[in-house]
Amino acid sequence: MSAVSRDSGPFLYMAPLKGITDALYRRVYCNHFGGLDSCIAPFINPQSSALCSDKLLSDLLPRHDNDLPLVPQLLNTDADGFLCVAERLWQLGYREINWNLGCPVKMVAGKKRGSGLLPYPDRITALLDAVMPRLQAGLSIKMRLGYKDCSEARELLPRLDAYPLTEIIIHPRLGVQLYRGSTLPEEFQICSELTRHTMVYNGDIASVSDYTRLAGRFPSVNRWMLGRGLVANPFLAQEIKGGSVSDQVRQEVLRAFHQDLFQAMKQRLSGPGHLLGKMKQVWIYFIGSFPGKEKLLKKITRAANEQAYLAAVEAVLEE
Repeated sequence: MSAVSRDSGPFLYMAPLKGITDALYRRVYCNHFGGLDSCIAPFINPQSSALCSDKLLSDLLPRHDNDLPLVPQLLNTDADGFLCVAERLWQLGYREINWNLGCPVKMVAGKKRGSGLLPYPDRITALLDAVMPRLQAGLSIKMRLGYKDCSEARELLPRLDAYPLTEIIIHPRLGVQLYRGSTLPEEFQICSELTRHTMVYNGDIASVSDYTRLAGRFPSVNRWMLGRGLVANPFLAQEIKGGSVSDQVRQEVLRAFHQDLFQAMKQRLSGPGHLLGKMKQVWIYFIGSFPGKEKLLKKITRAANEQAYLAAVEAVLEE
C-alpha cells in the first residue's frame, strides 16, 4: 500500500511509547502505513556509567526506519551523562535529540526525571546552561503541564526562551494524572502564549475528528504527535492527511501488519512468554482498529500459549 506523502498537510510524529514503539515496531509499521513525517524513539535509560554502549543504544542501532526521520530521546538529568550520550548519537548521525520532561511513571518521576523534574525549574535551566554550549545536535523538549500543578509549566516556559530549542512538545496533562482523565487544551493555549518556541500538540488524538477539532482551536499549530491513538488505528496519520482506504483493503492491511509484527517479534524475542507479553501490550490499543470486537480482547490477553493466542487473534481479524 502506498504511503501518503510526508510533504502534504500537518507535520505528524509517532510518539515514543515505552515498550511498544521500538525499532522493530517502527520498521514494521512503516512497511504498511503512511502519513508520518518523523518518530521520536522511546527514551534511553540513564546509566550510572558514562559509557554509551551499543546495548544502551540498541533501539537506535542499526537504523530500520525506512528512512523516516528518527529523533532519540534522553532522560538524563546530569550534564556529563547527557553530553556523553548526545556525543555518541551525533557520531551515529543523529542531528536532533529530545529531552524527556514528560514521563509520568512513578519510578521515573520519583527520581526527579521526566515530569518529576518540572517542579524544579532551576535544575532544568542549570542543565541547559551546562549542555547547550557544548551540544552539537539540535535539542527539543517533550513535557507536560507540570507534575502536580499547571503553574510549573507556566513558570518554566518563559525561561526556556533563553535557549535555542528546536521545538517544545506538550502533552496537556499533569504527571500525576498519568494517562487518566481529560487533557487540558485550555492550558496548552496558555502555554503557547508564554514561549517564542515552536509548539507541538501531543495527547488524545484518536480520530480525524479529534485532530480537526484541535487544529481548529489552535490554527497556528502545524506539528502534532500521535501516540496511543496511532497504535489503536495505524491508519490515523494518513487519514489526517486525507488518505482513505476501502474496508476490504483496511482489513487486509491490518491482517498483514499483525502477521509481520508477530513474525518479526518471534524471530527477535526469546521464548513464547516474552513474545506473547509484547504482543498483548500492543493489543491493548490495537483492538481499537476492530470496533465491536472489544470483548474479544480478554481472550487475547488471557492466552497462555501461541496456539491460543493466534486463535483469539483470528476471531478478531476475521471479517
